[in-house]
Formats: sequence, structure tokens, C-alpha cells
Amino acid sequence: MIISKPYLTVEQIQHKVKELAGRISADYRGKEILAVGILKGAFMFFTDMVKLIQVPVEIDFLVASSYIKTRTTGEVKIHADIREEIKGKHVILFEDIVDTGITLKFIKDTLLSRDPASLKICTFLDKKAHRQADLDLEYVGYEIPDEYVVGYGLDYDNKFRNLPYIAVFKEDSAHS
Repeated sequence: MIISKPYLTVEQIQHKVKELAGRISADYRGKEILAVGILKGAFMFFTDMVKLIQVPVEIDFLVASSYIKTRTTGEVKIHADIREEIKGKHVILFEDIVDTGITLKFIKDTLLSRDPASLKICTFLDKKAHRQADLDLEYVGYEIPDEYVVGYGLDYDNKFRNLPYIAVFKEDSAHS
């Protein structure tokens, strides 16, 4: 396993989080939002965001996956659904990275069927190279090239989530 030097530093991450939280706060001035963190990957980004959003926020989580190590299975599994009623609420989904978009499209469609007042997506990273689902991403931190990244909540086989920065990950061909 090889991890590069930081692709996005702690300072770059925190600058972008402040920017995104400011945009959301301005867009939702006078409203309340239900912030839904998609776990496990978005936990660091989600925590940083909700601390800085300046409107009333309800918090909930959803656990979903479609990846095994570095590859998508194409099958979305919701392991734990949100507990809050969303009918009539302004919902923002917080995701760590959008790659194929399959998981997020499934989650969005599932939640839209519950009749929220609005539903928007905030993702820290947008990797369009493998996009298979048509999605509107209202709040995007960074667009990144076709690299597998870890850190700041993102993982490889449930490892490296604790890195405070984001780095490119490559499997060591001698060990794969």
C-alpha cells in the first residue's frame, strides 16, 4: 500500500468547509434544515460542516454502501436508515465523495419519495470520471481527477479514515 503526500491539506480542507457552510447558511437563512450524514465516509466532513452552519440544524445519519475495497459492487445497501420524519423539511445530504453516483442517486430517490420540502446534496469531493448516475450536486468542495483517495473519513478497506488530510492511495502491486 502506498499513500502519497497530502493531495488536500488540513488547511485546504478547513478553508473549503468554511466556504461551503457559509453558502448553506446564506441559502437557508430563515429556515431550518435536516442535515443527513452518509456514513461512514462523511463523518469528518459532516461534523465540521454542522459546527459552522449558522441556521437551525437537525441531525440524522444514514449508513449505505456499494463498495468493497476500491471497487463498486453496483448494488446499494442501506444498512441503517434515517430516523427523523422528513416530510415537509429542507434536507441536505452530506457525502464524502461522489464517484459513480449510484449510491447517492439511490439514497436521493428513496428520500424524495418521503416528500421533503427540498432535498439538496453537499459533497466534499466530486470525481466525475466514473459517473453513471445523473445527479445535481448543489454544494461541491473540490472536483478531483480519477484517483483513489483516502483520509478525512475516506477509506481503503476501512483503513486510513483517521488521516486529517486527503491523500492518493495506490495498491502496492507486489502485495495485491
